[in-house]
Amino acid sequence: MKRLLLVFGVVLSCFIQAQTAKEIIDKNIELSGGLTNWKLLNSVLLQGRVTLGVNDEYPFKIYQKRPNLTKTVIMINQKETTVEGYDGKKGYAMNYAQNKIQEYPSYVPESFDNDFIDWENKGFEATLLGKEQLGNNTYFKVELTKNVNKTIYYFDVKTYMLYREIKKDETLTYEEYKKVGNLVMAHRIESSSPKKDGDYVLSIFKIEVNKEFPANTFKF
Repeated sequence: MKRLLLVFGVVLSCFIQAQTAKEIIDKNIELSGGLTNWKLLNSVLLQGRVTLGVNDEYPFKIYQKRPNLTKTVIMINQKETTVEGYDGKKGYAMNYAQNKIQEYPSYVPESFDNDFIDWENKGFEATLLGKEQLGNNTYFKVELTKNVNKTIYYFDVKTYMLYREIKKDETLTYEEYKKVGNLVMAHRIESSSPKKDGDYVLSIFKIEVNKEFPANTFKF
């Protein structure tokens, strides 16, 4: 009987933990605009400045459109230069050694929606790992798992906004949240990696949502 009660307790603990993780994710979606408004989002244009290393800064534009179309361009010597994208069939990126855009057959496009939207239907499992102090703030620590892939998310315990996302080979930090239409979006994104060779900071000045792009926007 004691063993049965112990097993039941472990199962119940996991259930409560998963439910709590679900509530945190649901609260994040709710306070950042609501599930309906996120699903009504069909395109995004981000404009700002990217900082590479210490002193290299370039104006940039990032175009995104459902379901997974994307293009990133930076301004070099007042000329737009495409550095990466996906046109719906092919992925491409700048080959800096040859100074030209080339196709990458193994390019895997990211979903337009973040993993939180319909995460259960996507096959993710959510686990609350507790709370953690980072600097002067406290965050809920939630892990999303799908197959062997695990990502850890830090949500502010007061606002429920996403602060940090830790992947296998990249850590993203989200700050300076502002209202964009019916949604709340981060306007500063910092990326760091163990090797430190691809670190960057995006300072976003303007975000346009549900903008109609020309038909050839994502072609290369």
